[in-house]
Amino acid sequence: MTHDEIRAVVVRSIESVAPEADASSLDPKVDLREELDIDSMDFLNFVTALHDELGVEIPEADYPKVKSIDGCVAYVAAKLDAARAG
Repeated sequence: MTHDEIRAVVVRSIESVAPEADASSLDPKVDLREELDIDSMDFLNFVTALHDELGVEIPEADYPKVKSIDGCVAYVAAKLDAARAG
């Protein structure tokens, strides 16, 4: 899966928890919770949506790694690469 494909899934997952957000205008380096003004439950729903679509487990300890769009894409790409290699 390419970074662009992963980014598309991330954007869809954002839109599922914050449908009023214009995902195309989000800064990919900024904390999603702050930029979208979402609470911890919405963030959990976002992580769950990623898991449901990509099959990637994201433990709570790793939430800081997926707090931005860029961080999320890099994290998921690394997890998928590791799954393919292992």
